[in-house]
Amino acid sequence: MSNILSLTTFLPILGVLILFFIPKESKSVLRGFTFAVTLVTFLVSLLILTGFQTNAEFQFVENVPWIAAGPFVMRYNIGVDGISLWLVILTTFIMPISVMSTWKAVEDKVKEYMICILILETSLIGAFISIDMFLFYIYWELMLIPMYFMIGIWGGKNRLYATMKFFIYTMVGSLLMLVAFIYLYMIGSQAGIPDFSVLHFYNLHLDPSVQMWMFIAFALAFAIKVPMFPLHTWLPDAHTEAPTAGSVILAAIMLKMGTYGYVRFAIPLFPEAAHRFAPLLATLAVIGIIYAALVAMVQEDVKKLVAYSSVAHLGFVMLGIFAFNVQGMTGSMLQMLNHGVSTGALFLIVGFIYERRHTRLITDFGGLAKQMPIFATMFLIVTLSSIGVPGTNGFVGEFLVLIGGYESELRWWTVVAASGVIFAAVYMLWMFQRVMFGELNNPKNQKLLDLDAREIAIMVPLLLLIFVMGVYPNPFIAKMDPAVKKLVSQIRPASMDAAAKALAAVPVANAAESNETSEQNHTGMPAGHPVIPHEGQSTSPAINPHEAK
Repeated sequence: MSNILSLTTFLPILGVLILFFIPKESKSVLRGFTFAVTLVTFLVSLLILTGFQTNAEFQFVENVPWIAAGPFVMRYNIGVDGISLWLVILTTFIMPISVMSTWKAVEDKVKEYMICILILETSLIGAFISIDMFLFYIYWELMLIPMYFMIGIWGGKNRLYATMKFFIYTMVGSLLMLVAFIYLYMIGSQAGIPDFSVLHFYNLHLDPSVQMWMFIAFALAFAIKVPMFPLHTWLPDAHTEAPTAGSVILAAIMLKMGTYGYVRFAIPLFPEAAHRFAPLLATLAVIGIIYAALVAMVQEDVKKLVAYSSVAHLGFVMLGIFAFNVQGMTGSMLQMLNHGVSTGALFLIVGFIYERRHTRLITDFGGLAKQMPIFATMFLIVTLSSIGVPGTNGFVGEFLVLIGGYESELRWWTVVAASGVIFAAVYMLWMFQRVMFGELNNPKNQKLLDLDAREIAIMVPLLLLIFVMGVYPNPFIAKMDPAVKKLVSQIRPASMDAAAKALAAVPVANAAESNETSEQNHTGMPAGHPVIPHEGQSTSPAINPHEAK
């Protein structure tokens, strides 16, 4: 069990090495072997889940020297805590489903496609478990390469435009983050920090002006990956042109790199700057929720509609993160998982119908529920999950985000963002109505076949998770709760702590003098008269609940 993280990370790479020896003509063997590798990787990752102890510390840590050149030291330093645990499990869970979706969707260059999927899985897992910041950056860059080829080679007719846009946006963000990493390491080396471990840098006290510029660099890099408004424009094109498996992986896992980056790096490394920029980022998140929902309403392409819904859902994740309290942060972490399941399922459903009709235009459909009842039932469940209907996974995460946001300084931002839930119901249900109900007039739709056994097998695990996470989310929350509480206490700015200490240091005599009038008002007794508290009443001074958090 000591090397379980490395085993989980590099099993897909071992699969790549074996794929090289399988003839490219044996397409079924290539698909079957890749599916077996991803399934075994998922089963191995369950050992991480079952062996994980519910606490706030990193577990299954591996920390060995890797690169040492003078003062520059980089270590192979990996581990998981409650924040990264479920993201690793989500990655290994989605990958076998993505491979199964390629059985009919990809017929050209199958061998190369499978290699891209396995390399992508290693890079995604590696990024989530990296404690060394430079190691994280390597995996962060590595994941761009297979996704670049998946969209550029197996994508739609505008794939080259979408690929270049995706690569340019994400590469600009990566370069900003690299510059920030290098500067942060230089400051750390002067302070005696021996390596790139992010845990060491959490305790590094930076000047507020330095924090500001460093946070801007990190925040831009992660905002592009989320993506946040107005840096979101690459995502609809990438989703629309990507093959089904590429869209599923991009939505379910890769976009979480942006939100995870805020939680793991940007906010805890620069808490003062994070609190300073919280209103701005919350404003962008709310704009993204409303804007993406309104744009989704007018989309004629089902896949592009789902892509814009993704922008809106991740706006809720960002709002919860910048609430800076346990409820909001827990809701955001849970919503990352919910979005991965629900939006991944939506892209699979769009893929199923595209394989049959080779069109994604809403106007080309209508009345499909009569011809494809199993498809219609599964589509409806996933649609309700995406809306956030109680009993489905989408409700719990959004509810916690809204509660956390309302109890924070982002109260009015949260009130506005809540309208996004209504908009989501509008564009999702309207799309479902136009595609699944009405008259079955199109002759091409009258010949459509319902889901086969493979497609049902793909959807069943996702549907089960939708209900399990919606009805009983506590097992998911319990694993992450200690780490979330530790993070919330860690990102409390030093200025707030200093103010609290100064308040606590006020002499009792001065406090008594200042409270004479209030004592008389509240008790009806003269100032200085001893006050006898009622039963259960505390004589301790009241504490602002937001400060207490």
